[in-house]
Amino acid sequence: MLQPKLSDLPKKWDMIIIGGGILGAGIFHEATKLGIKTLLLEQNDFAWGTSSRSSKLVHGGFRYLGQGRLGLTRTSVVHRQRLIKDAPGLVEPLGFFLPVYKNQHPGKWMLGLGMMAYDLMALKKQHRFYGPQELLKSEPYLCPEGLLGGFHFYDAQVDDSRLVLRLIQEGVANGGTAANYSKVKNINRDRQGDVAGVDAEDVETGDAMIFFAPVVINATGPWTDQLHPLDGTDFHVRFLRGSHLVFSSETLPVSHAVSCLHPEDGRFVFTIPWEGVVLFGTTDLEHEKAMIDSPKITEKEMSYLIEGVQAFFPSLSITRRDCISTFAGVRTVFSKSKKDPSAESREHFLRTDKGLISVAGGKLTTFRKIAWDVLKLAQPHFSFYPRIDTRTTLFSNSFNAISLNSGLSENTVNRLKGRYGKGAERLIHDTLPKDLDHIPGTPTIWAELPYVAKYEQARHLADILLRRLRMGVILPGGGKNHMQRIRGLCQPVLGWDDARWEQEKNNYMNIIQRNYASPGKGLL
Repeated sequence: MLQPKLSDLPKKWDMIIIGGGILGAGIFHEATKLGIKTLLLEQNDFAWGTSSRSSKLVHGGFRYLGQGRLGLTRTSVVHRQRLIKDAPGLVEPLGFFLPVYKNQHPGKWMLGLGMMAYDLMALKKQHRFYGPQELLKSEPYLCPEGLLGGFHFYDAQVDDSRLVLRLIQEGVANGGTAANYSKVKNINRDRQGDVAGVDAEDVETGDAMIFFAPVVINATGPWTDQLHPLDGTDFHVRFLRGSHLVFSSETLPVSHAVSCLHPEDGRFVFTIPWEGVVLFGTTDLEHEKAMIDSPKITEKEMSYLIEGVQAFFPSLSITRRDCISTFAGVRTVFSKSKKDPSAESREHFLRTDKGLISVAGGKLTTFRKIAWDVLKLAQPHFSFYPRIDTRTTLFSNSFNAISLNSGLSENTVNRLKGRYGKGAERLIHDTLPKDLDHIPGTPTIWAELPYVAKYEQARHLADILLRRLRMGVILPGGGKNHMQRIRGLCQPVLGWDDARWEQEKNNYMNIIQRNYASPGKGLL
């Protein structure tokens, strides 16, 4: 997946997708499987926004049962199970504990009913109740005061940005074209008002091009209403921020994900082991439209989340100084009335206007269902009628015979397969033995650095360390202590001179300090 130049691309397409997050990537992937000639354009990097800053969960949405959203939960559970089956090494089952405390609401009886409903939707019994002593054997640092026991159940987790990148990679292999740092300046229409195409420009080189297509998909998340205003509808757009803290597994040693009710407002918050670290989140607050380009945790959110960690794991004496990093993503919802943010629907929102189809909202878990809904709306605009088969598997498994004779563990090879698909074979084959070691404190091997720099359209160091790989989030100081070796692996592949490297490093460290560090705290 090499960087295309806009002026070298064909002018005519069956469909153009604007937006390279999970929705745009999912639509791109499904469209190219159907033989639709598709161009995807993203104004920043792929997965730049919420699709790299989510809670990393592929889940049914247990809390939505309490809100009466049975349809959304059912759909999510079905797609969770399919993703676990179709994307091993990328989407993996995750065991959850849900402790129950004295005088808690909802209590054991109501939570038990929800668990049974969750199992029925998965067509598989996956929960059981643990008594307090048994639960504390599994998670000994949980607060024991008033503990009545807890439920154990399963959801799943994912490396969100790697899912986006894999979808795009396979879409390109299917014949599509995807370009990051390519901004759509205008959506063009013919004399009848029907969509005719777009004006696009490379935001860094200035390379510009007019592309033609009878249908354009607006999958730009927080920017959706800028391209397709909500005039004449009953809806208004809301931006909701979810922020997270990142701790080392030594600081917050949990063996399972743990979901508890925050003592301040009774919201579900969670502790999740992920990529060798532990995440704690999330908030759900109004986000100012003016700050869409630069979401970050606030002092108030930091205090709220630290209060939650201290309430659930009091014996660990965790403070904000123990936090490795933070990250915040912005969800887009379309609302008819201004409800409490946590009560807003996570259903996806679709609008169509003479070939312009706008999609926003929804859950990461259901991205494929959303893609099918979009393509059904797009079908009348094609000169042929692509038949959507919802029974097909997500990814091709033709690469599963990759040899394990590389010196890597089976778990590591499966992880590489999940993240890179067929590219995993090239990654392993081209690797020097010294680069097969894991980067300390991460499940990533050094060989992934030059691979993503060479083959995954990375233009900046931040693209590599924050989205292609996750070192910027899971290592203290964004991985600054490993910068010399990172430079040795990436600079020759990228073709940067020393001045460019220093500029990229400084820009990257500024991004880490501005958007990923704790409020009022320098880098570790």
